[in-house]
Amino acid sequence: MRGSLWHLGQSITRRVAQTDKKSAARRFFASEADLKKTVLYDFHIAHGGKMVPFAGWSMPIQYKDSIMDSTVNCRQNGSLFDVSHMCGLSLKGKDCVPFLEKLVIADVAGLAPGTGTLTVFTNEKGGAIDDSVITKVKDDHIYLVVNAGCRDKDLAHIEEHMKAFKSKGGDVLWHIHDERSLLALQKVETSPSFVLQGPLAAPVLQHLTKEDLSKLYFGEFRIMYINGALCYLTRTGYTGEDGFEISVPSENAVDLAKAILEKSGGKVRLTGLGARDSLRLEAGLCLYGNDMEQHITPVEAGLTWAIGKRRRAEGGFLGAEVILKQLEEGPSIRRVGFTSNGPPPRSHSEIQDDKGNNIGEITSGGFSPCLKKNIAMGYVKSGLHKAGTKAKILVRGKAYDGVVTKMPFVPTKYYKPS
Repeated sequence: MRGSLWHLGQSITRRVAQTDKKSAARRFFASEADLKKTVLYDFHIAHGGKMVPFAGWSMPIQYKDSIMDSTVNCRQNGSLFDVSHMCGLSLKGKDCVPFLEKLVIADVAGLAPGTGTLTVFTNEKGGAIDDSVITKVKDDHIYLVVNAGCRDKDLAHIEEHMKAFKSKGGDVLWHIHDERSLLALQKVETSPSFVLQGPLAAPVLQHLTKEDLSKLYFGEFRIMYINGALCYLTRTGYTGEDGFEISVPSENAVDLAKAILEKSGGKVRLTGLGARDSLRLEAGLCLYGNDMEQHITPVEAGLTWAIGKRRRAEGGFLGAEVILKQLEEGPSIRRVGFTSNGPPPRSHSEIQDDKGNNIGEITSGGFSPCLKKNIAMGYVKSGLHKAGTKAKILVRGKAYDGVVTKMPFVPTKYYKPS
């Protein structure tokens, strides 16, 4: 996907409006028939969800409230996201950890059981194939979630290397969790996958489980019963708020969504992809396909912290030679944040210095509903990446003042031990 999710929805609307109605209708309904639907599709429609094509799925971009209001409500109260389009999978076997470490930059072996981390799948040139949250359930069981738009290439990549690994005697197998859904509750997340995010995430979810959620910290994982269903629960999210990702058996997904909304007394709202994009941008988080791609390394993307200390010393992952050299010498470009005047910058807006020289490009940008100002991120030449550096950002051919700004733009509220 290119540009913000809100602009994705707007561009779809404009294209249909500007095309011959009969041919547009034929193409629209044909594409609708081809789109996958999560088990919550009818639930979304019943709650006023405006559905758009996204990564081969029909997903809600917003509901009855505006994207602006929905974004603010997440930070003030809470949001429930359907992220069942994402792909959850498990790697099992006594060699699943050394196998995965050949493909990602994380120190998977160093994770304690029940903990996880953000990582990056890399290619031979050190570029990012995808980013993923991985969890070590046990020493012989890894659970991970990959992006919907990268599912096919990710699974093909993993399978190719798994065949080679197993041909040499490695003990690893996998299971793709298509039988589960993912929900995210923010200020909380699960396959279907729900993500629940926001200040009310933990208090609301606590009503639905006997487990003590106050003992589950950011990045930790448990298997527990929630609303009577056996779920995978990770304390994580994509908004900068406290929250959970909940992987729930698909047959229990709608009941769980209803229970979460009911227990919140209407304060936690169903939230679509539009607000999710605004929230992650305010939190300074990358969107694969915009801020990370196959030619961008984790070092350039500002994810050096995700490269485990042992991995920096030993390497052993695809593209390690390139990445370790960048760690030693520094990358030629770096991902930075911006605030700016004028119209909001968008993906591919050119960044210039005060002399009109090209120094980089915006990868994500928009108007922040919570800060009430323009924010963006992009890549600039090293040496011009320090906070406070002034620049010009071109929007529709006109240059506007911008300044490099530290991220996250909105402070994170992850639940960590005091």
